[in-house]
Amino acid sequence: MKILHIVHCIDTEGPLTEDLSATFSRLKDIFGIELEPTRDNLEKLQTEGFNYKNSKEIAKIFSKDLLNYNNSWEEIDTMLDKCLSDDFRKQVPDDFGSGWVYSWHCMDHVGYSDNPRRKDLGFGNVFRFYKAKLKECQCEKDEINWHFHPMAFDRNPLKAATSYSNNMDVLLEILSRRIIDESWFPTVNRPGFHSERPDSHLFMEQWIPYDYANQRYDYDDGQRDLINGRFGDWRRAPKYWWGYHPDIYDYQSEGNAKRKIFRCLNVGTRFNLLKENHITEAFLDASENGQAILSFANHDYRDIVEDINYVRNLVNEVKKTFPDVKVKYSGAEEAARLMENLNAVDELKLESHFEKNKLIVNISKGEIFGPQPFLAIKTKSGQYIHDNFDVVEFGKKYMYIFDNQTISISAIEAVGVASSGKYGKFDVNLIKL
Repeated sequence: MKILHIVHCIDTEGPLTEDLSATFSRLKDIFGIELEPTRDNLEKLQTEGFNYKNSKEIAKIFSKDLLNYNNSWEEIDTMLDKCLSDDFRKQVPDDFGSGWVYSWHCMDHVGYSDNPRRKDLGFGNVFRFYKAKLKECQCEKDEINWHFHPMAFDRNPLKAATSYSNNMDVLLEILSRRIIDESWFPTVNRPGFHSERPDSHLFMEQWIPYDYANQRYDYDDGQRDLINGRFGDWRRAPKYWWGYHPDIYDYQSEGNAKRKIFRCLNVGTRFNLLKENHITEAFLDASENGQAILSFANHDYRDIVEDINYVRNLVNEVKKTFPDVKVKYSGAEEAARLMENLNAVDELKLESHFEKNKLIVNISKGEIFGPQPFLAIKTKSGQYIHDNFDVVEFGKKYMYIFDNQTISISAIEAVGVASSGKYGKFDVNLIKL
C-alpha cells in the first residue's frame, strides 16, 4: 500500500499580543518607513493605499489575517474547542476513516529581558496547558513535541537568533525541568525561526531523532528581513518528502548522521508557503517510493482552522490524480516511525538506581538514540542542572558520582534520567531523594 502521511506541526507558543504602536515599529524596522500608528494608516498599508515602492510586500506582511492574533488563553481555548472536536477532525476523514491529527511543539518563554508581546512567561506553562487540554478532550493520537527559540545577545524577545551555544543555560534547564517536573523528553523537533546551524544540529544529534525543519523552497519567497537564508536557511537541502539523514557537519546535505530531517513548509504566514505544486510533489514521492510525509507548520497564536481547511481542500484535489496513494493523517513521530516500518522495534527501557553515592543507569531494553542518557538534577534549593555520565559500557551502562567534585548527594531533591529510543519513544526514570 502506498501512503502519504499528512503531518500538521504547530509551533505552540501560547497567546501573543501586538499593539498598534508595535506594528508600526516593525514597519520601521523592516522598511525604514515612519508613520503615525493609527487604524486608518494601517488600513491604507493593508490595501496598498500608499504609493510606496514596496506596497505589495508591506500589505502582505501586515495583512489582517496575519495581525489577527489569539491574545489570551481564553481565545486559544475557544479555538481548540472547535479544532479538537471530532466533528471538525472528521469533516474530511483520511482514507482509513480517521480524523485530523495535530503535533503540538510546545516551547517555554523564559529568560527574556522584557515581555512586550505579553507572552505567558514561565517554565512549562505552555506545555502544561496543552497537556491538560489534550487530556480533557481525550486527544489520544495528538502528540506533544519540542520547540525552542534561541534568544539574541540582549535577551530581547522581539529579536530572532540562531545560536544554541549562546543559550545553553536556558536550554538545559528547560529540558531538565521537562524531565523532572513532567516526566517527558523530546523525540521530535521543530526549530525556532525555522533555523538550524551547526551547533543546534549537533545538539539534536545527541538527543532528538526526528526533525521537521527542512524548508527547501523553489525560490526565495521571503521578504527583505528574511532573504538570502537570513533565517531558515535550507537552500541546499533535498526537495523530496521522505526525509534524509544529514551529514554530521552540514545539516543541509545527506550523510551518515543518526537523526532524520523532514521537509516542512508553512501555512498561515508570509513566506515559504505550502502550495498545490508541493502537494503534487509529495504525492509523486509516495507513489514512486511507497511512502512520503507531507508536513507543514503554523502557530497557535493565530486561528489554525482556516489553514487546516486550506490544506485539506488542496490535498483532496491533488489526490484525484493519484488513485494508487492512500492519505493518512499522522502525528510527527508516528509518521517518522511508520516511514521505516518501526512498530515492531523494542521500545526503550531505562533502569536507574543508587549504590551509595553512585547513580547507575542500565539500558535494559531497546537502544538509546544518542551517546548517553540525559541527566537532570534538582537540588533542594530549587536549582535544575545537567551533567554528563561516565560510560561504563557504551550503549548499555552509565554511571554518575555525587561527591565534592560534582555535588553532594545530601543537596539533591530529585534526579531524572531520560532518553529517546533510537527510533523515538522516550523513557524517563525519576528518583526522589
